[in-house]
Amino acid sequence: MVQAKLWAMTKHFDGFPKNSDFELKVEELPEPKDGEVLLEAEFLSVDPYMRPFSRFRMKEGDVMIGTQVAKVIQSKNPAFPVGSHVVSDSGWRTHTLSDGTGLVPVLPEWPKDVSLSLALGAIGMPGLTAVYGIEEVLGLQKGETLLVNAAAGAVGSVVGQIAKIKGCKVVGSAGSDAKVAYLKELGFDEVFNYKTVGSLEEALRKASPEGYDCFFENVGGPSSDVVLQQMRKFGRIAVCGSISTYNDSEPQTGPYPYFTVILKQLKMEGFIYSRWQHKNHETLKRLLAWVKEGKLQCREHVTKGFENMPAAFMGMLQGENIGKAVVAV
Repeated sequence: MVQAKLWAMTKHFDGFPKNSDFELKVEELPEPKDGEVLLEAEFLSVDPYMRPFSRFRMKEGDVMIGTQVAKVIQSKNPAFPVGSHVVSDSGWRTHTLSDGTGLVPVLPEWPKDVSLSLALGAIGMPGLTAVYGIEEVLGLQKGETLLVNAAAGAVGSVVGQIAKIKGCKVVGSAGSDAKVAYLKELGFDEVFNYKTVGSLEEALRKASPEGYDCFFENVGGPSSDVVLQQMRKFGRIAVCGSISTYNDSEPQTGPYPYFTVILKQLKMEGFIYSRWQHKNHETLKRLLAWVKEGKLQCREHVTKGFENMPAAFMGMLQGENIGKAVVAV
């Protein structure tokens, strides 16, 4: 028998999450039956999507949703031998009994000197999201200008680097001077701290006087309308996230930029990376190759200790992380 620790959501979040919304529990897991494996979490992910998705994917008392990199410690399933590593949607728990459904083995060519935590970041869901947003939604072309907000986050930092690999001008918006400095290290052409610029409109115009061909949207809210005014004709917008609205108790209303969209003949498309999951294996191999070649740099914000999952989650929602936020068990 193995004791599993897990974090449950005691009640649905009202506004910004609080410590009292979470409860740490312990449960006993039986030995694996035929076809089953016992997983032990090594790294767990905290991501913005968990905040809005918890509302309709979870009931009060459920284990918090989320992805982890786990090691197979017992196995009665030949597809997952003991000692192998998988990416699993097991949620916030230290140990999981699984029949193998939905488990994704870590790439067999994964280098020993690359942390497996990157399977939750640049070589995982955020990296896939960046690639599909750029290639499938935006159709970004060499020589075009791309704007990405929340640019120092798990997705945004990868978006900007891939756009540079593709020969584009990249402008990034971030929320601290430390994040701006990091993005300049990554090779972003122009970066600004949206909290200190005074005028977002002027900062955008200064960064790219000729306007923007593509906008990778992670933030939402009123700032998006300011960006749309500076899109070029036939510009494309990939709507990946809306983190500025996730903790609102009341839905935001307006502005309504439809006339701008009409005049500029813009294309705006929301997306979730799982639409292209049939391409995931080959795309992960491309991302890993870019990391090995030094073309894709990966910074992580690592919180140690499973007991600190709620703190890591809330810190991520407040923008404390540069790069991917993960918890090391």
